[in-house]
Amino acid sequence: MGELDDIRSTAAEDEAVESALLQHVLALHPTTVTLDEIVREMGGEEETFAARDSVERAVRDLAAAGLLHLSDSMLTPSRAALRFDELLGE
Repeated sequence: MGELDDIRSTAAEDEAVESALLQHVLALHPTTVTLDEIVREMGGEEETFAARDSVERAVRDLAAAGLLHLSDSMLTPSRAALRFDELLGE
């Protein structure tokens, strides 16, 4: 049962990083940021492999879901993400 709890907690951590990353990119829009900048901003002062890996996984998963674009290391929110953000703000 402990392994299932670990899997659930890892999935919850991944979702939390995805949520924080998307909110951060939306808050910065229309300013674009690089993947390295996001890693530094979200990973804290010490850039560890684990911090970089979690941010890179979040970027990959958000891009796969159509909420984020990654082009030449530049991150921008998709039109769908921007529209959703508008709807939440109203």
